Amino acid sequence: MGMMIGAAVLALPLILATVTLLAGARAQRLAPPDGQFRVVPGGRLHYTDQGTGPAIVLIHGLGGQLRNFATPLVDHLAQSHRVIAVDRPGSGYSTYDGAFPDLHGQARMIAALIEALSLGPVTLVGHSLGGALSLALVTTRPDLVAKLALVAPLTLPTDTMPPHFAILTIRAAWLRRLIAWTVIAPAGLLAGLARQSPVFAPDAMPPDFASRGGGALLFRPSAFDAASRDLQTVPAALATIVAAYPTIDRPVHVLFGTGDQILNPTLHGETFATRVASARCDLIPGGHMLPFTHPETTAQWIAAVGMAR
Repeated sequence: MGMMIGAAVLALPLILATVTLLAGARAQRLAPPDGQFRVVPGGRLHYTDQGTGPAIVLIHGLGGQLRNFATPLVDHLAQSHRVIAVDRPGSGYSTYDGAFPDLHGQARMIAALIEALSLGPVTLVGHSLGGALSLALVTTRPDLVAKLALVAPLTLPTDTMPPHFAILTIRAAWLRRLIAWTVIAPAGLLAGLARQSPVFAPDAMPPDFASRGGGALLFRPSAFDAASRDLQTVPAALATIVAAYPTIDRPVHVLFGTGDQILNPTLHGETFATRVASARCDLIPGGHMLPFTHPETTAQWIAAVGMAR
């Protein structure tokens, strides 16, 4: 009996790693790359490009990718704008060269994409961590930004963190890799079956988020590692971004769901709006994933920001 238990214990990591491999293959079938690729200094970015008119650039949040902006949202905006949705470096199907780029490094890469596509000053739409990246970009390359439309953005330092993000704070690379290959995919599959996630609450997790929303891609080991590195580089990068807030002279619009359980709407929305002279904050019912759970409402808000003078 003891030998059987021992063999089972030894086999468990192999079984879990196999589940991870299968989950990764399934994720790429459910949410394959459906855009274009552009090599920029620092790596290669995956992006979609739809519509014509004034340019809007969509930047997703932590652990996400460009499908987090639901198809109805992109389709609505593409009726009157050129809409570019981009996978942040290390997320989705975008890659980076050398050391992992913090928010400033990612902002430089997206700025290079804006220049390469000759988009001119754009309306920059950042969701969650993508909001902080958007603020990094406007403080360093204001010439590329006409205005910002930030959806549930990270804007100010905070000492609190949602408990389910704690696993992303692991600093030891070997332990991150072990967890990425043995825990994340099985746990993600169970969460998907349960159709529950505080990232969506109080909204329900849409049944098609794994495919149409690209949620399945999060459970690849590389995606977990990138999300962990993202989270751990945020404090230092955000401090320099916040210090540059007095220099922002572009219109900044913020949209938050009043029930957001990931980022506090009062701190990151209303308080932030008092720190930037050109900022304003709007609140609507909903949770953190407004671009996917409330795509039409969010698209109408973004379009109004994009067309405002």
